[in-house]
Order: sequence, then C-alpha cells, then structure tokens
Amino acid sequence: MSYAWKIYMLAIVSFLVGTSEFIIAGILDKVADDVGVSVAAAGQLITVFSLAYGFGTPFLMAAAAKADRKRLMLYALAVFVVGNAAAFALPGFGALIASRVVVALSSGVFVVTALTVAAKLAPEEKRGSAIATLVMGFSTALIVGVPLGRLAASVYDWQAVFGGIGLLGLLALLLIAFTIPKTDGELPVPLRDQLRLLKNPKILVGLGITFFWIGGYSITYTYISPFLLEITGMSEKAVSIALFAFGIASLIGSKLGGFGTDRWGYRRTLLAGMALHAAWLVVISFAAQSAALMFPLLMLWSFSAWSSGPTQQYHLISLAPEATSIMLSLNSSAVQLAMAAGAGIGGIVVEGASLTAVTWIGAAGVALAVLLSAAAFGYLRVGTAARAARQEAAADKIGA
Repeated sequence: MSYAWKIYMLAIVSFLVGTSEFIIAGILDKVADDVGVSVAAAGQLITVFSLAYGFGTPFLMAAAAKADRKRLMLYALAVFVVGNAAAFALPGFGALIASRVVVALSSGVFVVTALTVAAKLAPEEKRGSAIATLVMGFSTALIVGVPLGRLAASVYDWQAVFGGIGLLGLLALLLIAFTIPKTDGELPVPLRDQLRLLKNPKILVGLGITFFWIGGYSITYTYISPFLLEITGMSEKAVSIALFAFGIASLIGSKLGGFGTDRWGYRRTLLAGMALHAAWLVVISFAAQSAALMFPLLMLWSFSAWSSGPTQQYHLISLAPEATSIMLSLNSSAVQLAMAAGAGIGGIVVEGASLTAVTWIGAAGVALAVLLSAAAFGYLRVGTAARAARQEAAADKIGA
C-alpha cells in the first residue's frame, strides 16, 4: 500500500474522531433540553472538552514519547471507545461531562500522533498536502458526521449518536491495526522542554495566530444550530442541510489550503484565508434572517475558515522542523484552548446580549489573528513589504 493510501486511512479515522468532537455543536439544543440546562450551559461541554484536550495532550504525549506510534494510536482509540460508550450508557449532565473529558484526552493523543505519522510517511515536498488530507478527515466530519448526527438525534435520541460512534471506534481499531505500519517513537521530551519553545517569539506569535483564529471561529460555530433555528428561522431539516453544505465547503477549503501552501506559500494563503473568514462572518450578521442567503454564506465562511488549517500547521512546523511532534502538540493545545475560550465567550454573549452578536465577536477574534499574522510576516512594517516577499520566496524554496 502506498504512503498516500495509508494517509487516507488515517484521515478516515480522523473523520470519526472529528465527528465525536464536533457533534455537540450540531445537537446542542437537544442535549440542553434533555438534561435540563440552558443552551449556554450545554455549550460549556465544548469548553470542558477543549480544556481537557488542550492541557492534557502535552502531558500524555511527553509521557508516551518512546512508544511506537501505531500502538499509541491503538491505545488512544480504545480509550476513545470507552468514553463514547459512557456518554451513551450513563445518565446525567455530570456523566456527560466526564465522558467528554475521556474522549478529549484520547482524541488529543490520536490526532497529534496521526499528524506526526502522516508527516513521516509523506515525502518532504508533499507534507503540506499530507497534513491537509488529515484535516480533510475532520472537515468530512462536518460534511457527513455532524448533519447525520443531528438527523439521528432527531429520529432516535442524542445518546444513540455516541453509541454509534463507539461502535465505529472498534472498526477504526481494526483499520489502524491492518493498514498503518509501525513507526518508531521519539526521544522523550520533558514538558519543560516543550514549554521552552514558547520562549521563541516567532513560535509564541504563531500559536497566538492559532488561538485568535480558532477562538473567533468557535464563538460562532458553537452556537450555529440555535442561531439557524432561532435567528434565521430554519426548520430542523433545513439546519441539517445547512450543516451538510457547511461541511462540503470545509472539505474544499482544507484541500485548497494544502494546495495553496505548496503552490503559493503559507504566508499569502494564510492571510487571504483568515481575512475572508472575518469578512464572511460580518456579512452573515447582516443576512442572519434570510435562509436563502444563509446557505451560500455558510459555505463561504466554512471554505475560508478551513483553508487556514493545513496552512497554519505547515507554518508552525517550519518554525521548528527539528521538533515537529512538539509543535503539532502545542498547536493542538492552542486549538483546543481557543475552542474552550470561544465557547465560553460565546456563552457569555448569548446570555448577556443575543445570538446575533456571536458573529460580530467571532469576526473580531479572527481579525486579531489577521493583524498578528501580518505583523509576524512583516507586512505591517513600512518599507518592508518587498523584503517580506523575498523572505517568503526563500522560505518556500527551502521548504520545497
């Protein structure tokens, strides 16, 4: 089996892991009604998941540094199955929170390990595309997993969604066992050495870009289902279709992001994607009550937002190519902490203002990421645009 097919196998399992993470946003209103909490309180399930993922993953990856990567993925998937089974079988909001913590920790280990394996399997000149393929797996979770999850929750109940994910997790174990080769672990890297990378201003700024970009995205996406139901006035069926359209665009966007990274360089691709991301969120706020306009606008938002995924990961790897797994781990933590912050801020906005405000606040977060990127790449300094362009060309030539 070629390296490309092995990476696609990892992407398939990433789809399942992504579905388990993203599905809460798709069924948030149903969970809230069933367990007897407000939508804003239910949204904190995303906060809990993200905090566990963000803080737990670096510790677990440091502890498992020597482990064979394939075995580590299998262990992570086994715990993933247990966590989803708990969400299916155990009643109460407290049990659901606990299950989300278990799933978050196992997902973090699997995602970081899978990205590391994909980067090692692919030739150096194809790493951007390899990373984009794994991001595509998560995007596909938005395309198929989240809409089907909401549909299943409407026909049966939301617990059945997690039961199904647990069963598919068992199949994922077999898929990894028979398709992915053994990959050596790395020298153990203490957490203090991982955090030492944060003393590098470029790395710190790079992670800051991730935080504001994902934070702005999360503020809006966490509450997208109630937004479409209450503000836009969509029906249950229309929301499922809208989420499906959102996912289709995310798939296309992530693939274009990987292509753009390899073809045009990560600087231009990243800046363009995030600038459009912020712009479409603003436009959505003006068209919030038009279902006809909301469909294409959701796709444009998703397309631009997800184009930055593989681009930003490639950017961070280029900052410390000798510490790829550590950078991916730190970035995954930044993503999850941003998701937690976004869900928390979004909950405050929903409770204190209104659902319509989440798009404006989200756009502001992404705009901060654009400004931080422009400053990091030298585009905000007077008289250095040409120098930044030359540096970009040189960096891309080295990366190629």
